Amino acid sequence: MQAWRVHRNGEPSEVMELEETDRPTPGDGQVLIEVRAANINFPDALLCRGQYQVRPPLPFTPGVEICGETEGGRRVLATPALPQGGFAQYVVADRATLLPAPDALDDAEAAALHIGYQTGWFGLHRRAHLQSGETLLVHAAAGGVGSAAVQLGKAAGAAVIGVVGGPEKAAIARELGCDLVIDRWSEDIVAAVKEYTGGRGADVVYDPVGGDAYAKSVKCIAFEGRVVVVGFASGTVPTPGLNHALVKNYSIAGLHWGLYNTKDPAAVRACHDELTELAAQGVIKPLISERVPMAEAARAVQRVADGTSTGRIVVLPSGGPR
Repeated sequence: MQAWRVHRNGEPSEVMELEETDRPTPGDGQVLIEVRAANINFPDALLCRGQYQVRPPLPFTPGVEICGETEGGRRVLATPALPQGGFAQYVVADRATLLPAPDALDDAEAAALHIGYQTGWFGLHRRAHLQSGETLLVHAAAGGVGSAAVQLGKAAGAAVIGVVGGPEKAAIARELGCDLVIDRWSEDIVAAVKEYTGGRGADVVYDPVGGDAYAKSVKCIAFEGRVVVVGFASGTVPTPGLNHALVKNYSIAGLHWGLYNTKDPAAVRACHDELTELAAQGVIKPLISERVPMAEAARAVQRVADGTSTGRIVVLPSGGPR
């Protein structure tokens, strides 16, 4: 079979190589899955660079989430077992972690549902306890993680402010349903949030960016507001001033969604059931900006790494539209 492999750490476009390799062999409790679509996540770029919290042995295949078909014909969502990730024609995954792919979504959309939307749901509901009528501020609102949070925030009845970089991404954020879109390239985030909220500020901040995004967020956070720290796509890990959190009376909540798979797997399945229902109702739908063939995967991962992509880019190992 074909699979993208990384033999040394570096930029995805430089270190990912398309190779012929053997199909993986399922171990105890595992199942072989034919990959129908593999979603690209920012952690795939970090894996290539050797900067992710998990460092699989070299060589490895990146790709942390897929939609595929089991030998029994089941259409499923899976997180492949590294070092044999999803940018391949076949993967193995733990049988106990497989989730049914929603009928309302095609393969590419389904492949992009799991990690981003689970992260958004747990961040907004389990960590921030977002309420209907509150104001939610989402950074990188036109990206894969941010667009999921925008849709979930609207589904929860919140007013959603989306922060983006550039007019193209601003247009996408408006199409997603943001009540206010702020272009950080040309607008003052803090002033715009305060004006929109009548000086109150945002009740919940969803931050997958870190760096300057975090610094601006705590300057426009509401009384008893909650900042959900999801990731550091900017490359800069902020150093929160706890005296500032005390004086302004807001909370900082970290979110490592992967821990729920081991600490509370029942909650992950319950969340998937809710996401499946929301997809069936048409309330959420992953924003797929590109569906690329297998041969273009490395360049696509590089675009995600560089922050130039919008929504989700999905790799189709079979090459056909799905």
